[in-house]
Amino acid sequence: MRKKVIVFTSVIMIAAAVTTACGSSGGDGGSEGGASTDPAGSGKKVKLTAIMTKHALTKPLAEMEWLQKVEEKAGVDIEWQEITADWGQKKGTMLASGDVPDLFIGPNVITDADFAQFQGLFQDLSGMLDQAPNVQKMFEEKPDTKRIATQPDGKIYGLPKYQRFWPSSASRLYINQKWLDNLGLKVPTTWDELYDVLVAFKEKDANGNGDPNDEIPMDWPGGIGGYFNAAYLLGGTGMTLTDGSPQGYFVEDGKVKNFLTDDRYKELVMFLNKLYKAGLINPEVFTHDYTKYQSVARGDGDTAKVGFTLGWVASDRFGEKLAPQYTSITPPKAAPGSEISWSYDYNSLNYGVNHIVMSAKSKNKEAAMRFINELYAPEVGMQVLFGSLGPNIKDNGDGSYAVLPPADPNMDPGTWKWTSSMADNGAFYIPDSLKLTLGKDMQEVIEQSKPIEAIHIDVDNDVLPSTFMKYSTADNNTMALNNTNVMNLANTSFAKWVTKGGVEAEWDTYVKESEKAGLKQNVEIMQKYYDEYKKNQ
Repeated sequence: MRKKVIVFTSVIMIAAAVTTACGSSGGDGGSEGGASTDPAGSGKKVKLTAIMTKHALTKPLAEMEWLQKVEEKAGVDIEWQEITADWGQKKGTMLASGDVPDLFIGPNVITDADFAQFQGLFQDLSGMLDQAPNVQKMFEEKPDTKRIATQPDGKIYGLPKYQRFWPSSASRLYINQKWLDNLGLKVPTTWDELYDVLVAFKEKDANGNGDPNDEIPMDWPGGIGGYFNAAYLLGGTGMTLTDGSPQGYFVEDGKVKNFLTDDRYKELVMFLNKLYKAGLINPEVFTHDYTKYQSVARGDGDTAKVGFTLGWVASDRFGEKLAPQYTSITPPKAAPGSEISWSYDYNSLNYGVNHIVMSAKSKNKEAAMRFINELYAPEVGMQVLFGSLGPNIKDNGDGSYAVLPPADPNMDPGTWKWTSSMADNGAFYIPDSLKLTLGKDMQEVIEQSKPIEAIHIDVDNDVLPSTFMKYSTADNNTMALNNTNVMNLANTSFAKWVTKGGVEAEWDTYVKESEKAGLKQNVEIMQKYYDEYKKNQ
C-alpha cells in the first residue's frame, strides 16, 4: 500500500527507459529472434482457448495489433471467447460443468470465492513463476501485487494488474465557474455557502439564457457512497472515504468504522434534505440512470444545465464544449472549523485482483505461461491499457512513449481507449520506470485532481486497505449476507430522508436496526483482518 499521496505531473517521466522493441520482455528470458513455439521444437504454434470479459465498446480481440504480436512471440494461437455481458450468470454454469478454457482474463474474472468453491479447477501458479520472469519482476518491484495474488494458504490462482497512472481519487467535485462569475459569486467553502450558491443558481438564471427555471443546481447519480455520489461530501467533516466507501466502511485512526451509523452522516442527510426541500437537487436524482445523469450535464449546445456535481473528468462529465465552464474544488467544510478530506481510491484504481487465471485442466500450461509472461512485459502493458504502438501510442525512439489522440476528432480519449484495447479489464504491469506521456484526458484528470491531492491524508491510519485484505470464505459469505441486509435498509432510508425528511426522529431506531442487520458484526470482522494486515506490513 502506498505510504504517501503522490502528486502526479502531466507528463510522467520516471527513472530509466524501458527497452524499445515492442516484443521484448525487458531481460525476461523470452526468445530473441522470432516466435516461441511448442517445447518439442516442431515450429507449430500451440493452440489455447481463453475467455475475455471486456467492455461493450471494445473492438474484437483479433483486431488488436499488440495482441497478435504477443501471441506470435509466445508461440500460441488463442481461440478467444469474448464476453461483454452477464458474465456472472454464464460463469456459474460453466464452472459447475467443469468445461473451462485454458485461460480467463478480466477484472476479478474468477473470484476468491470461486477458487474456494471449485477447488481443483484452477492452476496454482506459485510453482510456475520461474516460467514468468515478468510476473516475478512485478512482484519484486510492487510487493503489494504479490500480496493481492496470494491466498491465505500461500497458493496463487489469479494474477493481478498494476496500471500506475490513475489518480488518487476517482471522484472530483465540479462547480460551474461561469455561473459563479455571471452572478458575482465565489467558490463555496462551507456547506452553508454551498446552500447560498445553489439558491442563486436556481433563482437568478445562472446560465444566462433568459430562462430562470432550466438550471439544475446540484446532481449526483442517486446513490449514497461509491464513485460520484453524495457521501463524497463527508470529506467536509474530515472523514476519509476509501474507494468511495460504497457500503459505508472507512478507517479512522486505525479503527474500522461505517459512516451509515455515524452522526456525521446524519448531518449530511439533514443538509441534503434542506437542499432538496429548497428545490436545489435534481428531482430525478433517485430515479434517473447513469446515462441520463451524464446526458443532462452535457447541456444544450453552449448552455450548461448543471451547476454542482461529481465526475471523473470535466470533458467526460460535461462534454468538450461545456467542460471549460467548470472548475474542480475541494469538498466544502461542514462548518467553518471542520477539517477537510476526500475519498482515497488509488489502490482500487491502480491495482486489480485476479485479472488472469489458468485452468488446472489445461494440457498446455507451459505455453499458457509463456503467453502470461509476454503479457506482463512493460512495453506490452502500456498497449494493453491504451492500445497498440502506431495507432494509439507513439514510440519516440529514445525509450519514451506518448499516448496519441483519437484518430476520429469527434471521439473523446476515454472512448478511444476502451474501443482500442482491453484497457482496464486486461492483465498487465506498467512499471514506475516506464516513460510515457499520457493523453489529454488523463492529463486533465491529473490537473483537476490537484485541489484534493493538496490535502494531506494519513494513508497509514485513515485508509482502508480493502484491495489487499484477504478474507476467509466463511467470513466473506457472512459479510456479503450482512451487507445485503444493511444496504437494503440504508438505501431505502437515505432516499426517504433526503426527499421527505425524518432522519432526526428515526435515527436511533435506524442505527439499532443496522447493527442488528449485521453491520456491527462486519465491522468486527474487518477490524480483525485490518489489524492482521497492519501487523504484516
